[in-house]
Amino acid sequence: MTATEFLIGSHVSMKGQAMLLGSAQEAAAANENVFMVYTGAPQNTRRKPIAALNAQAGQAYMRAHQQRAVVVHAPYVVNLGNTKKPENFAFAVQFLTEEVHRAAAIGAQQIVLHPGAHVGAGAPAAIAQIAQGLNQILAATADVPVQIALETMAGKGTEVGRTFEELASIIDQVTANERLSVCFDTCHTSDAGYAIATDFDGVLDTFDHVIGVDRLKVIHLNDSKNPQGSHKDRHTNIGFGTLGFDVLNAIAHHPQLTAVPKIMETPAVGPDRKHGANPHGYEVAMLTAQQFNPDLEADALAGAPFDAFLHR
Repeated sequence: MTATEFLIGSHVSMKGQAMLLGSAQEAAAANENVFMVYTGAPQNTRRKPIAALNAQAGQAYMRAHQQRAVVVHAPYVVNLGNTKKPENFAFAVQFLTEEVHRAAAIGAQQIVLHPGAHVGAGAPAAIAQIAQGLNQILAATADVPVQIALETMAGKGTEVGRTFEELASIIDQVTANERLSVCFDTCHTSDAGYAIATDFDGVLDTFDHVIGVDRLKVIHLNDSKNPQGSHKDRHTNIGFGTLGFDVLNAIAHHPQLTAVPKIMETPAVGPDRKHGANPHGYEVAMLTAQQFNPDLEADALAGAPFDAFLHR
């Protein structure tokens, strides 16, 4: 990795027969050198067998196009923290164990996991059960070179992981916790109440004291539709929310975070999903040039070159 290179990408699709190869091609089309995928639909736990993930072709394409990493995101319907439905716990552990193997099969070193929700039982009960589940998953995958990256959450509903202390409590209760890392979501962490927009270095210092910056292995680089402390979890495009371009650009190029993949989960632009356009190539171009494009939506809908704003 060169001194000027930074790791930037987005959440891309993984589907059909192409699977990982198609994901890598979608990322390359937006000039991304890292990317993230679900191994199947995020709303369910139906998954293809490992042999159908097209991992070999996808990894060869990644090498040929200097793509540095693929990150897996576990589906958000799996809840290790639900103590009120204990009958679901064994399935969640089994599914996530298999998901770790799928992540390894496509060459991912990180699988991002929403820690879970306590559904009324209180955060301590959920945290204890999440740790119990992680202990079982990590024991069953002891020889698999994949870390589980617990995501910082916005705190909507009964989510846990809304504070660094809650994540630290999970980590402390896991035996093989060298295989736990953290995914730092800029939108979530701001919505949870941390001063991302005004004092990111201070927030990062707090994170380092509570958890350790060495565990920060993935960043979800998202702007937020809502103010700090709103607990809403509403992503918006880079530079068009309450965090702003300058803050997110500084995080993307932060000297302490050079080796950390930055993954955008920003929404399509346009009047609606049916008539929307993918913004990610335009956002990559902004962050690469370190210059805001106020006409991103118009450019994307018009199919303009990603860097057209630099030539106006």
